[in-house]
Amino acid sequence: MHRADVVLLDLDGTLTDAGPGILNCIKYALDDMGVQYPDDAAMRVFLGPPLADTFGRHFAMSDDQIEYAIDKYRERYHDVGLFENAVYDGIPELMDRLTASGRTLAIATSKPTYSATRILEHFDLAQYMTFIGGADLAGTRHNKASVIQHTLDELRTMDRLDPDAKLVMVGDREHDVHGAREHDIDTIGVLWGYGSQEELIEAGAVQLAETPAVLGELLS
Repeated sequence: MHRADVVLLDLDGTLTDAGPGILNCIKYALDDMGVQYPDDAAMRVFLGPPLADTFGRHFAMSDDQIEYAIDKYRERYHDVGLFENAVYDGIPELMDRLTASGRTLAIATSKPTYSATRILEHFDLAQYMTFIGGADLAGTRHNKASVIQHTLDELRTMDRLDPDAKLVMVGDREHDVHGAREHDIDTIGVLWGYGSQEELIEAGAVQLAETPAVLGELLS
């Protein structure tokens, strides 16, 4: 069990399956630039990390090319790709359970706050969140550690984070684990998302959850 007063939640691959929209928009950007890409199965590694990492690391783009690719991605994403998405089974029930138990819930996602908020509102999940922490569109706050710092700072400002509060991060990729560790926060890895059991264990997740129901038990 991992009782926590404050639960930080990743979004893509943790609360919703945003995979189709993300991959379609990455393809849209790469097609515009004439860049070849692998099949969908191979592209699943692009689900989770910040876009700048994906375009830079996997396609060896320069800073200018990365900026252009992200702009093209958002051109489609904000109108179409955002809603090529679905809430995982059991997530609404988990949110009800955690909220009823008095936990403070907050989002910490590498997705821009604007996009994350629209998704959470669309799927009626925003109601559970004390704060929605995401990346900024300028790109100065895009990695998981900086997003978590932003989220923690805002929770303190709102008087929703006591100095002695116990925290936990919940996410599906190694970036969630590494980012949380920079703040001495443990991570529970979820196995219904985009990362593998091996990835999460190697990154240092303290526990793994096979389903939202199991996650609820771990947090109880």
